[in-house]
Amino acid sequence: MKKIFYNFICRLLRFYNRFYFRNLKVIGKENIPTDGAILFSPNHQNALIDPIMVGTSCDRSVHSLTRSDVFGGPWQWLLDAMQTLPVYRIRDGYEKLKNNAAVFEQCYALLGNKKHMMMFSEGKHHDQHYLQRLSKGSSRLAMQAQLTAQHTIYLQAVGLNYGNHLHAGHDCVVVYGKAIPVSDYVAAYQANAAKGLNALRDALQLAMEDCLWLPKNDEQYTERKKYINQHTTPISFKELKQRLNKENHSLKIASRKSFWNVCLIYLFALPNLPVHLSISFIQKQFDDHVFHGTMNYLGGLILFPLWWILTSSITSFYSSIQWGLALLLLNIVSLKIRRLARIQSL
Repeated sequence: MKKIFYNFICRLLRFYNRFYFRNLKVIGKENIPTDGAILFSPNHQNALIDPIMVGTSCDRSVHSLTRSDVFGGPWQWLLDAMQTLPVYRIRDGYEKLKNNAAVFEQCYALLGNKKHMMMFSEGKHHDQHYLQRLSKGSSRLAMQAQLTAQHTIYLQAVGLNYGNHLHAGHDCVVVYGKAIPVSDYVAAYQANAAKGLNALRDALQLAMEDCLWLPKNDEQYTERKKYINQHTTPISFKELKQRLNKENHSLKIASRKSFWNVCLIYLFALPNLPVHLSISFIQKQFDDHVFHGTMNYLGGLILFPLWWILTSSITSFYSSIQWGLALLLLNIVSLKIRRLARIQSL
């Protein structure tokens, strides 16, 4: 049952992603190994959306590590069905860190049985385009699994590039870069564990940076990120990455909101106002604003369809099917126009 649910959710999200993003590009899938076991290592800029983008684009069944505080209670069955494992952090309490030993043993067994996994190597999420310094977590996990595996385990670099981290209607480019055979670093690890892990992590850092439009938080970063917007992200990944690193790149900055643009945003919010207000209320419950994009994503997936079904059904019951369908069309078109008006300045 859980396997059926996992496959259903993946297909549903893969379908929905085509509506949430203006354009979704997946490039470099030919770089994903067809042998052994893979530990996917994406950057972490958009909370729950990040594992969804990898899980729905890699054409593999993936187990993933998730922060332990979401486990237990009514969501446990869902978390198990989606093949997630808890990872305990210092903030969860020092006494709970020992639980990681059993979790990592499960991870070694999964990779040893040619199951695929996903782990965020940055260690924590953020909402910037650059890549943070990687922790040794994913490299250590892959290495420990490789030491006993009878096949090659790969660290697969993945880059998630969002035109905007918060709002729908922008472009997203998922880049699968170099797959690093962990077996190539076993000898160095056995000679000196610290140096071996550092070498593996550094190779992964470089491979992941190759998968991002703007991978470094240097002195030019703040200025250059202004050129990642709805005007520029339709450009091919390789070309945009190259032009962002040039002084004379002729890229456009997003225009400021005009008076009429703001009017359109508010006017076309009215047909779906209860949903917009609900999503805004839910977002305010999260102090970490990185989750706000995820709330927009889930709102589009769940709350808008529920609102449309409810209002069109009530209208059809008390008036006619024709009026119910007309209201449904109005709600959908209003959301589309509002989205287009909003992204003009983003």
